[in-house]
Amino acid sequence: MADFIKIYPQNPNPKDVKKVVDILKKGGVIIYPSDTVYALGCDINNTRALEKVAQIRGVKLEKANFSFVCRDLSNLSDYVKQIDTATFKLLKRALPGPYTFILPGNNNLPTVFKKKKEVGIRVPDNSIVQAIIEGLGNPIISTSIRDEDEVIEYTTDPELIYEKWQHLVDAVIDGGYGDNVASTVIDLTGDEPIVVREGKGSLEI
Repeated sequence: MADFIKIYPQNPNPKDVKKVVDILKKGGVIIYPSDTVYALGCDINNTRALEKVAQIRGVKLEKANFSFVCRDLSNLSDYVKQIDTATFKLLKRALPGPYTFILPGNNNLPTVFKKKKEVGIRVPDNSIVQAIIEGLGNPIISTSIRDEDEVIEYTTDPELIYEKWQHLVDAVIDGGYGDNVASTVIDLTGDEPIVVREGKGSLEI
């Protein structure tokens, strides 16, 4: 049974944040709020936890398109090939914010992602997930949780999320109602930015 941990975005309680960080360090899987929808996440460096997330999503780990959720752009060079000034300026303008940027991956990607040529980078504008990543000391991976309801694509109520997912994950963080619009996905691997999915993030960046 998962822990249900209430964390207030205005002032995340360090004790509660530490509880979540400890769960992640032990290979746990969490559901957490972002600046868009609630998402599944785990420590990017824990293969067992990554496999569990892939299993929950019903995908093969090596084929999974998980985003790397970073606290800021300082982690970028750990996973992404060197980018030009224009690309960096675009990222700086847009992040933190409701965007996923697809960038060319480098050779330092965690073992399970070694074959990937590109990686999705997220820096959510959400104090809860930022505090968790800071406590953990490295990014977490992320994949949105979807609702079976055809009208509502994403569940926004953390209590309903807990009800549904409590036996599949190790913790659900209640950070208040989530959004039901996913991030805007922009591919920056070519000469020009390409919008892969229009979501919450404005295209005027």
